[in-house]
Amino acid sequence: NQDKNIGSIDRLSPEINRLIDLDAKIEILAEGFEWSEGPVWSTKLNSLLFSDVPNNVIYKWNEKNGLNVFIKPIGYSGKVPNNKKAGTNGLTIDSNGNLIVCMHGDRMIAKIENLNVKKFSSVIESYNNKLFNSPNDLIYDSKGNLFFTDPPYGLLKGDNDELKEIPFNGVYKLSTNGNLDLLIKNLSRPNGITISNDEKTLYVANSDSNNPIIMSYELTKEGIKNPKVFFDGKELAKKDKGLFDGLKVHPSGNVFATGPGGVLIIKENGDHIGTIRTEVRTANCTFDDNFEYLYMTSDMYLTRIKVTL
Repeated sequence: NQDKNIGSIDRLSPEINRLIDLDAKIEILAEGFEWSEGPVWSTKLNSLLFSDVPNNVIYKWNEKNGLNVFIKPIGYSGKVPNNKKAGTNGLTIDSNGNLIVCMHGDRMIAKIENLNVKKFSSVIESYNNKLFNSPNDLIYDSKGNLFFTDPPYGLLKGDNDELKEIPFNGVYKLSTNGNLDLLIKNLSRPNGITISNDEKTLYVANSDSNNPIIMSYELTKEGIKNPKVFFDGKELAKKDKGLFDGLKVHPSGNVFATGPGGVLIIKENGDHIGTIRTEVRTANCTFDDNFEYLYMTSDMYLTRIKVTL
């Protein structure tokens, strides 16, 4: 399948050529998913792991063996009320190499400690004794604090779902000491989340067609301050399909943001220097350990493009 390509690159500034070679192509690595999401590179497995949310499955892909089911079912077990029954969404890896999973259907965050026998434990299940909506995306800082978003996408009726227990859609910080702090509650659809390389800035994507923006916040010991619109996608969203979703920061400091048209590459000052146009909506993206490729979960496809450091 490696010889199948899709899409193109919009080069809005020559600066993008330092990140993506002029002859780079978007490869389709696997296909046939209902909605692919949450890609993460596992060093332990030397593989990419990603979710197919509606199908309640995490897949594993690597160069040698191609695509395999990693865990199924995963994300919805029926242990908490949920009429949508969606599987896992965002995935990340902790400092010990464990897989940390946004359980969309089970409305919690879980840890898969042993990637070979797939032993589960709970990371966090509730805020003030109220069930989360549907944790969506997550990232650790270098100290081991976990930041995550909790929009209502995993509930059948979203904000109007009778099972929604928290009146807002929050962004949280779970500290290494076990404290859970609500950082942000005024975003309509907090979705993708990432942290700048110097760990001074938190980026949060708002996946709302009425307000498609990426926010930035200054990280402090107490939490966050100085909210700013890092990138406003209202004009782009009028002509391109897709909303802001997953975010990843490249070693160069550029933000790779899935959004209208595919994956936008945005400089630290907010300048949009180009877009990896994937033809279909792209939910999320991630780099491998060596930053050799950007892997993208693009609707029914798993895709990738070669990047340079």
